Amino acid sequence: MEQVREKSENLMPELKLLSQSIYDEPELGNEEFKSAQKHISLLKKYGFQVTQPYLEVETGFKAIYKSQKEGPTIAYLCEYDALPGIGHGCGHNILGTTSTGAGIVLKSLIDEIGGTVIVFGTPAEETSGAKVKYADEGAFEDVDIALVAHPNSQYNRSGKSLAMEAIQFDYHGKTSHAAAAPEKGINALDAVINTFNNINALRQQTASDARIHGVIKAGGEAANIIPEHTMAQFYVRAQTKTYLNELVKKVKACAEGASMAAGTSLEISNYEYSYDNLVTNETLSQLFVDQLDTLGVVGVSDARDSFGSLDAGNVSHKCPTIHPYFDIVGDPSVAAHTRKFAESTLTDYAYENMQIVICALVLTAVKVIENKAILDQIKAEFDAQVK
Repeated sequence: MEQVREKSENLMPELKLLSQSIYDEPELGNEEFKSAQKHISLLKKYGFQVTQPYLEVETGFKAIYKSQKEGPTIAYLCEYDALPGIGHGCGHNILGTTSTGAGIVLKSLIDEIGGTVIVFGTPAEETSGAKVKYADEGAFEDVDIALVAHPNSQYNRSGKSLAMEAIQFDYHGKTSHAAAAPEKGINALDAVINTFNNINALRQQTASDARIHGVIKAGGEAANIIPEHTMAQFYVRAQTKTYLNELVKKVKACAEGASMAAGTSLEISNYEYSYDNLVTNETLSQLFVDQLDTLGVVGVSDARDSFGSLDAGNVSHKCPTIHPYFDIVGDPSVAAHTRKFAESTLTDYAYENMQIVICALVLTAVKVIENKAILDQIKAEFDAQVK
């Protein structure tokens, strides 16, 4: 443990600069060219081989170091996208820095203990997360465990997230003068309004932990013209992918019925990647919490109730995964996605906890590498939960 503490302490000045620099130049999802290069530069400095772009994701990367000794492959997931208007209100500047820091510290140990460490640069978590594409294209097939810790206003165990599908409905009607010849038009706005009404009726028959929410992105051009094109976008969320698929069929039926009633044609598409529900590996999660305890973090709260969605969910269906939360604020009343939360990422308190979490992430990996029985237990749970 002392070796991990010392190596993380020596790295902290560079990690603070990395987090601050990404904070100062916030970039939205799939536009994080500078942020990605800042991570890549530091990882290359410490001996990682980097592929960038990765799997045709321009702002994604894969940084890998493989020791000469056989052993498990440990992956850290690195995020660095910002939010529109408020910059790093979700704290991805410090999240990504934590993952890169953990990767570098673990890399300094594995020539002795064996194994491989990978830091995946995963853009656009806030929108169309790259982890979905990575998971679909086999990036995690040879990964033994995947770890990411998210900044928060308190420490929480890894828990659940909702599976999510992002659905777009485009309705096509026929334009006409709304006063002089309304009977000659086909009103695409009627179809989109009817869709919302149908979905509102459907909500009574949905599970209490499911969510359906949407907006009208195109509603017509002028009040005296029958709208010939309208478009609405929805997120549909559920606790499991199985129930999500069932609910999505019903939501699409709502749109199809609305389109039929209005006489329009309908196009259905996905406007963002769909996210799987997060399946926390409880054996791995407890191992991480145990390391926090040895580092002086006591009373880690239970997994928080979440009605959001994470692209880490897709990773959790490919390999054992955890997505815990760590305190950078010291005040549970401070919400994420706010300017105050963004500013909190630059405090000494945040950096002290970041170093603790880096140590916990590294020590967790060391335990997995050095103790085959632990890894076997983790994999057995994964097989029972997911496969």
